[in-house]
Amino acid sequence: MTLYEAELVVERRESVADGVLALTLRHPLGEELPSWEAGAHIDVVLGPDLERQYSLCGDPADRLAWRVAVLREPDGRGGSAYVHGQLGQGDKVRVRGPRNHFALKPAPRYRFVAGGIGITPILPMLAAAEEAGAEWTLLYGGRTRESMAFTEELGRYGDRVRIAPQDETGLLDLASVLDGVPEGTLVYCCGPGPLLDAVEERCPAGVLHVERFQPKAQDTGGNTEFEVVLERSGRTLTVPSDASVLDTVRAAGVEVLFSCTEGTCGTCETDVLEGTPDHRDSVLTEEEREAGETMLICVSRCLGKRLVLDL
Repeated sequence: MTLYEAELVVERRESVADGVLALTLRHPLGEELPSWEAGAHIDVVLGPDLERQYSLCGDPADRLAWRVAVLREPDGRGGSAYVHGQLGQGDKVRVRGPRNHFALKPAPRYRFVAGGIGITPILPMLAAAEEAGAEWTLLYGGRTRESMAFTEELGRYGDRVRIAPQDETGLLDLASVLDGVPEGTLVYCCGPGPLLDAVEERCPAGVLHVERFQPKAQDTGGNTEFEVVLERSGRTLTVPSDASVLDTVRAAGVEVLFSCTEGTCGTCETDVLEGTPDHRDSVLTEEEREAGETMLICVSRCLGKRLVLDL
């Protein structure tokens, strides 16, 4: 699939919480941007070897602007520091996308749980659920009220939204929103790893949908060497135990899109034509893993001796 890619202008740059900047991006010629649905994200190329993924948190009906929000992470890998310290209003930035691995599925009712900057993909989901006439609630936590973005926008939803800063209310009361939910309810959660793990413990399979910013810890049982056939390139390569499929493919001179190299963004998702992937990502659903039709080649490997990929 060919993704939209263009240089967009930072039309607006505003602080929406302590340590959180919202950027409004537009095409310099006023051209329409690709359509998107709640849960989608874009790749933002900030410089050589500096590419990050940010959830779209504006209005999907606005085809002239994309909005993202970026948390300043002092111990991050440089992306947020660049956005907060160097990317100004009027600057241009290259973007690619949108992609959506966190799409809102139809349901009569939803329970949304957001932690910190995890509110960004959830925000347009609320509007989508509202438009669909679904019953929903949101539990939104953060360190402090001042650190929680978009609380003013959420005010229009009244008591369906519960704002729960940790310094005021303690840890999120997950039991109050997740225990005993009616059949047919879907749960959508985005936030830090410990929150997602706690929500997963309370939700049965098929009910919960999550988006992770950091990779989930996995017991892989070690790596073994295997063969990968690149169908379109006519190449057969050996993936050693100490290298990823992505590393091996790039070392052979085959260009592929990639970004996080941690299995969290979905940029390197590749179609599997033959073989059984050993999925080690934090993106694909259990159904997608069982189908084995795609894999994230930055982290996932092979359960057998051979994979055939559409590369």
